[in-house]
Amino acid sequence: MNKSVALWSAAQAAQATGGEARGEWCADGISTDSRTLSPGDLFVALRGYNHDGHDHVEAAISAQAAAAIVERVPDNLAAPLLIVPDTLEGLVALARAARARSQARIVAVTGSVGKTGSKDMIARALATAGTVTFSTGNLNNYIGAPLSLARLPQDAAYGVFELGMNHTGEIAPLSRLLRPHITLVTNVEAVHTEFFADISDIAEAKAEIFSGAEPGAVAVLNRDNTHFGLLCARAQKAGISRIITFGHSEDCDARLLTYSPSSEGGEVEAKIGGVSLSYHIGLYGEHWALNSVAALAAAGAAGAPLVAAAEALAAQAPLPGRGARVQIALSGGSYEVIDESYNASPVAVSAAISNLQNATPGPGGQRIAVLGDMLELGESGPTAHAALANDLTAAGVNLVFTAGPLMEHLFAALPETLRGGRADSSTELLPLVIAAVAPGDVVLVKGSLGLKMRLLVDGLKRAGDSTGSSG
Repeated sequence: MNKSVALWSAAQAAQATGGEARGEWCADGISTDSRTLSPGDLFVALRGYNHDGHDHVEAAISAQAAAAIVERVPDNLAAPLLIVPDTLEGLVALARAARARSQARIVAVTGSVGKTGSKDMIARALATAGTVTFSTGNLNNYIGAPLSLARLPQDAAYGVFELGMNHTGEIAPLSRLLRPHITLVTNVEAVHTEFFADISDIAEAKAEIFSGAEPGAVAVLNRDNTHFGLLCARAQKAGISRIITFGHSEDCDARLLTYSPSSEGGEVEAKIGGVSLSYHIGLYGEHWALNSVAALAAAGAAGAPLVAAAEALAAQAPLPGRGARVQIALSGGSYEVIDESYNASPVAVSAAISNLQNATPGPGGQRIAVLGDMLELGESGPTAHAALANDLTAAGVNLVFTAGPLMEHLFAALPETLRGGRADSSTELLPLVIAAVAPGDVVLVKGSLGLKMRLLVDGLKRAGDSTGSSG
């Protein structure tokens, strides 16, 4: 962001929200967390089920927040403020005003899996053509999306935003807030099935991303996905006439030709809009190669030069919890952890197992899978967990450890020689994994967020000597 132009002045924020500004102030950013805000941020005191941001206004001001958006003034606090009836609605109003004053090309991304990484790749690709603002991490819900949009500077050329959901009706209002020029749906898979009658209902919920599309908008859709026809029809019904298809087949507008895994990601050959591309990505797995093709198609539709955009993806590295690889020293050598601890679904776990299969253990090393429950699958949960046994066996995995009651169905379905150990939680499983790992091993850790598999990764690091990410 151009620091010579403030993101929000007191007058601008008051006009956008209809609130009462106290003091003259200018903010360079926006935060909803007093613990992580940067000096110069505008702190939004949100009320939640378990906490109230108003209790942390003083801490935010002490951390050099430019001002705070509040519904009530904390006792004896003399500080720059913006007083509004509802702080969440105030945040949404800022987001709406940021979008209204912006000339940026807006890209919105959703999908059952891969949306955060695809969003990051699009942003990296677009940075070759102009200034980009994008949602950090997975800020994709009714708070995260408005927060990300409210951070859009007036002079940004591009904005890239992720939209997530686990119920019907959640994406539509966010799409109408964003008013995207380009929409990307990475895929529709069996995720959050506990809250939907069937997967076609998930597709309908993802299709809500088209509801806010600007005139002349473009939809980038996965032609390989079973629900392509439904998504295409919903996009056209929303007034989107230009559909860019991506996938493996010859009739795709953006086609993945080949993917070759390497020690630091993979090599990709693709053809996008008639342009032949060869490039490296620092991400592991063919699913990421396909997502990179989709990301480049979206970036190209937004105006990025494809060759430069593809070259930029070499710097795209996996994030902690989303495929980062860590070397951990042991007596006599080291072993590698593939950290996929952020979340899990059947399709994502299968892809992670494929990555484990493609990993090369050191001398005498084994492939070890440490898996936690996949949540929000409803009645299909037990069957979906047990079915992973086939993937693990076919991938040549040597040992499997499981955490959580649903993973007991997988443990029971495994051949006895693959059963490394099981426990009710990730922390209880940790000592069993520590006792089993040896130099040369490659250890995949994956599970839903509720299983806190990140704690297991952290425990492995503490027990050894983490030497950082590789790739």
